[in-house]
This record gives sequence, C-alpha cells and structure tokens, in this order.
Amino acid sequence: MAIVHVESADDERLLPYRGLTDRQLRSRLEPDAGVLVAESEKVVRVALNSGLSPLSMLLEERQLESQAELIEALGKLDTGADVAMRAGHLEVSDTSQAPSVYVLPHDEITKLVGYNVTRGVLCAMRRPRERSAAEVLAALPDARRIAVLEGVTDATNVGAAMRSAAALNVDAMLLTPTCCDPLVRRAVRVSMGTVFQVPWGRFKAWPNSDNSADGLGLLRARGFACAALALRDDSYALGEAELRNIEKLAMVFGTEGEGLTDETISACDLTIKIPMAHNVDSLNVAAATAVTFWDLCN
Repeated sequence: MAIVHVESADDERLLPYRGLTDRQLRSRLEPDAGVLVAESEKVVRVALNSGLSPLSMLLEERQLESQAELIEALGKLDTGADVAMRAGHLEVSDTSQAPSVYVLPHDEITKLVGYNVTRGVLCAMRRPRERSAAEVLAALPDARRIAVLEGVTDATNVGAAMRSAAALNVDAMLLTPTCCDPLVRRAVRVSMGTVFQVPWGRFKAWPNSDNSADGLGLLRARGFACAALALRDDSYALGEAELRNIEKLAMVFGTEGEGLTDETISACDLTIKIPMAHNVDSLNVAAATAVTFWDLCN
C-alpha cells in the first residue's frame, strides 16, 4: 500500500482530517456517504474489526515502526473510495484507489486537526448508515436489556454511555431524535470504539407511546417494560429484586440538565431511582447508565 510522506497540513489529500466540524464530515444528503474519523490504534482496530471501510490513515513518522502491523492490516483492504468537499460537506465517491497512509510531522498534525493529538493515529473511514430503532430491534429478537437516551446532547456522555453498555451486557442503545450523533469524533474517542460494537439506532418520533411503529409504543410492541430513570416518590430503588425479575426491560435516561420530560415519565411503565447519600440528588447521566447497567444487566 502507499505510504505518503506529506510536508504540510495544507495538502488536499488530508481533507478529511482538517479541523472539520462533525456536520461537515457528514454527507449533505446521506450519512453513509460521509466520513468519520477514528483516533488511536485501539479505536481504529475496533472499527476495522467491526467491518468499517477505511479511506486513509494519518500518523507521525515515529509511529511507522510501532504501527507496522496495523498498516499491514490496512493494506489488505481495498475500499475503492475517494473523498472531496462539496457544498460544505465531505462526500465519498468510488474509485479504484486503495487506502493510503499519510505521514506528517507532529506539529503539522496538530495544526491540521485543530488539537494536540496524543494517541498518534487517525483513520478516516466511510460512515456507516444510521439505522432506525425499529431496524435494530428487529435484528435482535432475543434482546432483554435495551437502553434509551432521551435528548442527551453531550458527546462525552453519549460515548461514555456506549462504553458502559458494551461492557455491561446491554443489548442495544436507542436514541431519541434530539440525541447527539454517536459517531462524532469525541463520542467515538470517549467510547474507545465501542460505538462500533453496540447495536444502536434512532427513533423517528418520541415518546410516541400510542404508536407501535416507533418510540415507547414500539418498545412495548416488542415486549419491553419501559422504565424511566427519574426522581419520583413512587420509584423503585435500584437493587430491588423485582427489577431484576423483569424479563425484557428498556431503561430510559434523560438529558444532562433536566432529566426526562414529564411526558416520557408518565408514559413509561415504571420509574427507577438510584439511592443517594450526602443529600446528592442524582448522578451525571453517563455515571447513572453505568450504575444501572451493572445492577440490571449482569
């Protein structure tokens, strides 16, 4: 495969890495015609093992020897794609070109991406198509534990929740329409690549409790009891045996600031709260997902 030594961050071949917003990395029309950027050797390997198609890789000169095995693995893949900027968005087009490895000095990489890259490896990949919640559930007929994020907009929280879901036996993560995209750079980085391992999809409407085609209605149609994580006097306390006996459970978590909406809480079948000490009322949503998954999904 081609190893290309590049002198300047201004080289057009490095367009996917050039300090672009996540909106620009997405295609203007179709997300799966866009690009995502994975950072660090571990995340890149997880992405490749999950079937994502690499477009190119970027690293420092000092990384060439230590990443020889990863470069060799990349060289065995022929993605046949090129990337260009159109109408303010990156788009992928098919070519006969194999992925290239670009080598750039550290200072130029920092200039290129807009922040200090500490993990040494970046890989531009073809963005997978986003699936609907209905598609994900249809593909997982034996799923018993589903997590739902309502309106969580912080990429760090989404990435951390994905990592907890992967580690603690959650079958899938479903997102409401206003949730952050799990494939933005920060979410991918924080998740350590588990966004490529955990099945995830997005509802088209929410809470939509009376429609079995989407939202809470879809979850009920699939046999799930819907549990709102909320501070209510009538909540079950996490740790109660009754909760572990629920055969199919969808755990619904709210936004970073306000938590779940009253409409969603009212539409759920039950509420759950995490017992707190020292007059603390709640945990950050990422921490709350980890605690809840540990108790209910193992």
